[in-house]
Amino acid sequence: MAFCISFKLETDPKILLENADMALRKYKMHMVVANELLSRKEEVVVVTSNEKISVRRNKSLGVDDVESALIELIVERHSAYVENSDL
Repeated sequence: MAFCISFKLETDPKILLENADMALRKYKMHMVVANELLSRKEEVVVVTSNEKISVRRNKSLGVDDVESALIELIVERHSAYVENSDL
């Protein structure tokens, strides 16, 4: 019943999303945070069973890291999961 997230870091952007999709199915995750080694501090892609969401660092708002936006998305998705589950 837990909301499960895993992380996938790759050096090759050509295989990143494919490997994230594979990890999502193989390990039965709710989401996989996929990032490229070279751009990991600027952008990540959150992969779910039905979408891929690009999360970027927002320099215009003075945000120094991508983690703030990522945490916001994860909290939002986790809250929706808890509200919709039969606990």
